[in-house]
Amino acid sequence: MKAFNFYSPSIEMQARMAANIVPGITDKQFLELEIKKWLTSQDRRRQIAGDAYYDGTQTILKRKRTVIGEGGELKEVDNLPNNRLIDNQYAKMVDQKANYLCGQPVTFDTKNATYGEALTKVFGRKAQRTLRIVAEKALTGGKAWVFPYYADDGALAFAMLPAHEVLPFWSDTAHTDLDCAVHFFPVYEYDEKGNERIVEKVEVFHAGGVDRFVWKDGTLEVDNDATSGSYVTVIDPKTKKPRALNWARIPLVCFKANQRELPLLCRVRCLQDALNLMLSNFVNSMEEDVRNTVLVIHNYDGEDLGEFRRNLATYGAVKVRTTDGSDGAVDTLQIEVKTENYRVIMELLKKAIIENARGYDAKDERMNGTPNQMNIRSMYSDIDLDANGMETEFQAAFEDLLFFINAHLANTGAGNFDGEDVTVIFNRDILINETEAIDNCGKSKGIISDETIIKQHPWVDDPEEEMERLKAEKEEAAAEMDVYRAAFESTTGGSERNAPTSQEPESGINE
Repeated sequence: MKAFNFYSPSIEMQARMAANIVPGITDKQFLELEIKKWLTSQDRRRQIAGDAYYDGTQTILKRKRTVIGEGGELKEVDNLPNNRLIDNQYAKMVDQKANYLCGQPVTFDTKNATYGEALTKVFGRKAQRTLRIVAEKALTGGKAWVFPYYADDGALAFAMLPAHEVLPFWSDTAHTDLDCAVHFFPVYEYDEKGNERIVEKVEVFHAGGVDRFVWKDGTLEVDNDATSGSYVTVIDPKTKKPRALNWARIPLVCFKANQRELPLLCRVRCLQDALNLMLSNFVNSMEEDVRNTVLVIHNYDGEDLGEFRRNLATYGAVKVRTTDGSDGAVDTLQIEVKTENYRVIMELLKKAIIENARGYDAKDERMNGTPNQMNIRSMYSDIDLDANGMETEFQAAFEDLLFFINAHLANTGAGNFDGEDVTVIFNRDILINETEAIDNCGKSKGIISDETIIKQHPWVDDPEEEMERLKAEKEEAAAEMDVYRAAFESTTGGSERNAPTSQEPESGINE
C-alpha cells in the first residue's frame, strides 16, 4: 500500500493535532477512527434525514396497522386499510425559504466598475443556479459546501457538496477556520460480470492538495483509479508542460443555514409526522365501509368468520335464517367519522409547521382584498427575520469565496482586486404592493438620489443597467434638442441677414 501522502502541517497545526491524537497513532489511523465515528453520528443522521424528508421518504412510509392480540401484545394485520399519505409541508418550507433569499440573482455593489463586471461574469447563470441549490441543501442539511474548481474549458466553476458528504476538521470552536476536510461519497461502478456495485470514495482536502482513497471495511486504501496531488494543474506557457498548483487555502467554503448548523427538519419533524398520520388515519376511516367494518351476526353459525368475510367481500350479500323462533340478522357497528375534527387538526398542524419553520402563509387572512404594504410586511416578518440570520452566514461565506475568485481574476490577467470593497446583495423575492411602492418612489424625487429611487423601484431588476438606459435616453433627447435648436437658429439667422439695416434719419442741418 502506498504511504499516506498527508500534508506537512504548520507548527501551530501540529500542536493542535498533537492535543487530539494519542501518541503513536498515525494520521491515517486518526482519519479512519474519525470517519467511522462520523458515519454513525447524530449530526450526519440529521443531515441525511433532512434530505430524505424533502424527497418524500418519511417515517409514515414504515407505518403498519396493528391490533391488540393475545396478552395485550400488538399484532400486525394486513386486512385493514393502511394508507401512507404524505403532505410534504416541510419541503414547501424549504423551497419557500431558499427561493425567498436566493430565488433572484445576487448582485455586487462595488465602486470599482471593472471589478463589478468581472464578478458578474464569474457569477453567471450556472453559478447563480448553484447558489440556489446551496441554499436548499443548507436548509435540509444545516450547511452546504461550495468547491471552487477549474472546468475543462479553463473557466472557474463551483460545485455543491452536501453536508452529509463532508467531514470538516475545524481549528476553532466557531467553525470559521478549516484545517482539513474529508469528502466521503459513493460511486456506482460495474464489475467484470456487468453487475452494478457501490464503491465508497474518500478525498482528503488539505493545504498540500488532495489525497484520494477507497473506503473498504473501515480502512483507507489508495485509489488506483484516481491520483492524488494538487488542486489545480495548468499548462506552463513557456515549457508547455503541466504544472501543479495549489490554492493558498483549502478550496472548501461552508455556507451555513444558521449559526448552530441545524437542519430545518429539527424544528418541524414531529409536526410533519403528525400531519401525515392524521391524513392517513382520516383516509383509512373513510375507506372502512360496510364490507370491512365490524359485523354483528345473529343466529348464523354455519361457517367460520374468515369464510363469512370472504363471501361477503366476493358477493356483497349475506344469507340469514331463522333458528328456534329467532330471526337471523346482520348488524354493523359503525363509528361516525367527524370530518370537521380532522380538518381542524390538520389546519392547526399546517399552521404550526409554518410558524416553527418561520415561513409565511400565502393564504393568510391579512392578504384578503387589497393588502397594504404593512400587512404584507407583517406576514413576512418571521421569514424575514430568519433570512437575516441566514444572510449573515452567507455573507461571511462569500468573503471566503471571494478569495478564490480574486485569485482567479489576478491569475487570468483580469486585474488585482485584493482589498476592494464589495457588498453581495441578496435580492429577496418578496411580495409587494407595486402601486404603493411606485407612488412612494415618485414622492421621493428630489429628496433622495435618483440612483436610490431606481434601486427601490419594483420594476427594476438591474439598477445599473436601468441608469445606463436613462442616461442614453437623456443624451438622445439632448441630441435631438440640439438638432432642433440648430435648425431654428439657422432659420432665424437667415431672416436677420436679409432684413434691411436700420439707419438714423438725416436731420437736414448742414454744419
